[in-house]
Amino acid sequence: MGSRGRGLCDDVTKSTEVSIPALSSAPFRPGVRASAVVWLRDGDWLTLSRLRIYSLTLIGFYVAIAGFVLATAHGALDLSGKPIGTDFSQTWLAGRAVLAGHPSVPFDQFHHEVPEQVLFGPTQPLDFWHYPPYFLFVAAAAALMPYLTALAAWQLGTLACYAATIRAILPGRLPLACALAFPAVYVNLGHGQNGFLTAALMGAAVVCLPRREWLAGMLFGLCAYKPQFGLAVPLALLAGWHWRAIASAAATVAAMTLASIAAFGTAPWLAFRAGMGFTRIVVLESGAAGWEKLQSVFAATRMWGAGIGAAWAVQTLGSLIVLALIVRLWRSNCDVRLKGAALLAGALLTTPYCLDYDMVLLGPAVALVVSYARTHGFAPWQKSGLVFVFLAPMLARPAAAAAFLPLGLASIACMFSLVVWAGRQGGGPKA
Repeated sequence: MGSRGRGLCDDVTKSTEVSIPALSSAPFRPGVRASAVVWLRDGDWLTLSRLRIYSLTLIGFYVAIAGFVLATAHGALDLSGKPIGTDFSQTWLAGRAVLAGHPSVPFDQFHHEVPEQVLFGPTQPLDFWHYPPYFLFVAAAAALMPYLTALAAWQLGTLACYAATIRAILPGRLPLACALAFPAVYVNLGHGQNGFLTAALMGAAVVCLPRREWLAGMLFGLCAYKPQFGLAVPLALLAGWHWRAIASAAATVAAMTLASIAAFGTAPWLAFRAGMGFTRIVVLESGAAGWEKLQSVFAATRMWGAGIGAAWAVQTLGSLIVLALIVRLWRSNCDVRLKGAALLAGALLTTPYCLDYDMVLLGPAVALVVSYARTHGFAPWQKSGLVFVFLAPMLARPAAAAAFLPLGLASIACMFSLVVWAGRQGGGPKA
């Protein structure tokens, strides 16, 4: 990133020079903080030394689990007989279909099952391919390598992009350790998913927006491979009068579309369109993905027994409220870091199709809020709220499966609320 494009990075770097510490370095003494309410409100228990210990412990735990999985694996299959990096197997198989000259096969869910069972065993369940044809480029590149090599290259490469985005927002070793210890990182690694890439693209777009709108627009445009997270982006850019970013994003999506048609023809797009109904009815409305995995308003409503129509109504109402708050925030004079954090959290809230590994997107959002708090100080309850956001991906799936508690959704809503509240305190409407 050049000197002209640092923008937010310059603000973040300057923020480390102020006298207000990000976290208290004083030890917590129960005699001083007798009230649990005060304890949670002030968050003084979260010292820098504790944060370092907690982060390194979690990273060590993740490394140990990964080592166990690899040590007990049989080829590309883990101890339970599933492909290592389960969801990545679909990407790799889609790439093989592309290289074989059949780019439409991944969108036929039942034909896609046959090569999976041939390569990974007859007991493999039916999985689903939901991505637009843009992602076939990534899949084809992955299929040029053996499965485990491709998985390692994909996860480590996109993890490096995620880490670079965090460092651009909040420099330093400790913030990076916290970002790598974020439990959503572990969830994404276990599934071989693309949460790192989504978080890196959207987070970097927010970083670049103040000084390099064209580059920010390109990064937002590249996120079109996950279109469910794009609802809030054009509204935010319009509200902030970022016309160059809008034009760049539109041009990027158009170029990607033309490139995919030139490479694969129109058949994959027709198949993708035909498969959208299958995704909506089977995976989302019927819960084939598992309500415990989905972290959306729609999924929580369905998990509690509501009908499909009621769930769509609640999701629509929630999305409209979130979008209205994002537009209001982006029209105000509040700090760009808060605007970016609101957009990242809002992108998760405005879609019915958000899974727990997508919560990696909250990593850059938390970094943006901490960067802002280093300059302006932490508000009451903010530290404890961020801790809840940090820990929720570890507990979201078991809490939903065992007790029907949508902790993942609650943490995303908590993140968004913290940002909106900070924005109300720190910026008024534009003149």
